[in-house]
Amino acid sequence: MTTTVPQLPFDRRGVLDVAPLYAELRERTPICAVRTATGDPAWLVTGHAECRALFADPRLGRSHPEPERAARVSGSAILGGPMMGDPDTEREQHALMRKLLAPAFSARRMLRLRDHVDELVARALDALDAAGPPADLHEHLALPVPILVICELLGVPYEDRTRFRAWSEGAGRLDDREAAQQSLRALVGYVHGLVARKREDPGEDVLSDLAASGPEHDWQSAALAAALLFAGHETTVTRIDVGTVLLLQHPGHWAALAADPALAPDTVEEILRLAAPGGSGLPRYAHTDLEIDGVTVRAGDCVVLAPAAANRDPDAFADPERFDPDRDARNHLTFGYGPRYCIGASLARVELQAVFTALPARFPGLRLDRPVADLPLRADLLTGGLDALPVTWS
Repeated sequence: MTTTVPQLPFDRRGVLDVAPLYAELRERTPICAVRTATGDPAWLVTGHAECRALFADPRLGRSHPEPERAARVSGSAILGGPMMGDPDTEREQHALMRKLLAPAFSARRMLRLRDHVDELVARALDALDAAGPPADLHEHLALPVPILVICELLGVPYEDRTRFRAWSEGAGRLDDREAAQQSLRALVGYVHGLVARKREDPGEDVLSDLAASGPEHDWQSAALAAALLFAGHETTVTRIDVGTVLLLQHPGHWAALAADPALAPDTVEEILRLAAPGGSGLPRYAHTDLEIDGVTVRAGDCVVLAPAAANRDPDAFADPERFDPDRDARNHLTFGYGPRYCIGASLARVELQAVFTALPARFPGLRLDRPVADLPLRADLLTGGLDALPVTWS
């Protein structure tokens, strides 16, 4: 039996509403045949143990030998279908990417960055305070902080944020593949120009590191940096918004966090667990025939790994739909697992921990300024999230 998996809706917290569908599928088997939102056949993996193993399985990749014929999960130009060239060169490209980016995301650089992120968050909270109450937390905190951080890390001019934000948002559209691809091409072209400029005038940033690899890598570097620019702020913006909504619906947790900032790291892990990548999951393609939990997958088949489902697997997390910052959520799969573990995970944690340390302490009386049911959700974008987050305080 084949199930159609639509682009998954968001519930009123801004978190993917996956429980009913994925629970039904998981009861049958951790891997089952589905039709994606684009109508293509795929294998959907919902079990935590299975997703974890397949994230690290070298027989699966992000490339496909015939990308135009490959199954897709959405119309998005990012994570909607195959990437990384072809299966013969994908591993080499991935190794080069990790080598080029490792210095920028090293533990030492993240440690140095932490104090600066704390300063940026403090300034954003000053702006939030000056604007209200009431005020839009999305506009004054969730949006500007991640953009500032990724601009400084990559070496992208902050004054260009309106342009690259529009392209980034466009590339993440789920409803118009052609428009999404045009936005992605514009974003890559913009970054390509920055890489060329950095070769002439380098700084201490990621784009300068990429430029130093030589002009023969410029387009590859530009595509890589554009993906970082997208992922480095879009996902963190969403998680600040979603995390705030989750916490404000649990006043006891908010009060505890305001009283004891040491709770922030565990709270962030639980937010990350419930705010896993959205859409219908992350597409991977079989580079050879393989067997997964008794199911034979043929070379070229699309295998959709679903962190949003795996993070709600009751075999991995007790009472998984419950928001519980006191649980140990560190084995969530929001950043993947194994060789493809998200290289920006440490940066996301630095930002989120800074926000959820400072925000409750500065605004212990923070509350939503409208019912959760009235929050403006973005179901048309890969990263989902909110258009605005009106809050007030006393």
